[in-house]
Amino acid sequence: MNPTTITDREQWLEQRLALLEREKELGRLSDELAEARRALPWVRMDKRYVFDTPEGPRALADLFDGRRQLLVQHFMLGPGWEQGCKSCSYMADHTDGMLAHLAARDVAFVAVSRAPLAEIERFQQRMGWHFRWVSSHGSDFNRDFGVSFTPAEVAAQSMHYNFAQRPFANDEMPGVSVFAKNDAGEVFHTYSTYGRGVEVMMGTYRLLDLTPRGRHEDGLDDTMGWVRHHDRYVDRPAAKGGASCCGSRA
Repeated sequence: MNPTTITDREQWLEQRLALLEREKELGRLSDELAEARRALPWVRMDKRYVFDTPEGPRALADLFDGRRQLLVQHFMLGPGWEQGCKSCSYMADHTDGMLAHLAARDVAFVAVSRAPLAEIERFQQRMGWHFRWVSSHGSDFNRDFGVSFTPAEVAAQSMHYNFAQRPFANDEMPGVSVFAKNDAGEVFHTYSTYGRGVEVMMGTYRLLDLTPRGRHEDGLDDTMGWVRHHDRYVDRPAAKGGASCCGSRA
């Protein structure tokens, strides 16, 4: 890896300060979007969903764990899958360390997958995660929230995902949804995000974006083709000149 441009400290500082103004502008816009997001109307959850959990069947309202806000990761792990989606796993790798901080702000977290609970628990044990993860197997939850699709939709490569008809060919897709509970105990859907929106859970990307090579995904057939389950990375020695090898797309 070689520098694109070499300069002295004074010239670097001049360009860095110009970039800082753009970063501040982006921060202000992000704050405005967050405020607009919080101002969205709520939708009452009149339909009852029951999830299979390690404690037995539980309704959506039970997943709040005594808190008034609930974050749900729609985790791509379908019935019979050998392992969960590696990109969803990349998201989930960031979760356990956040749980105490989310709880301190009145937010519970749960991952939901369509796979039976026993299959979820087997994969969760392999990955060493501790966050709550439940099964929506046998319910309409995944389909109603636009992350699971029928064989006919998959065959046609057409499903309603991320609020529009999309030409995908997957029976499971990722997402993040938010729910709230009012003083009367009623549950409401407040927000969902899909596609690149799920990067909110990918803190590693935020750090990679600070580095000279960035995400280093240009030219990959699959944008996240370098991502592995964290127990499947292979450490490799640095190449001559100091550049390190990235993972293959195998």
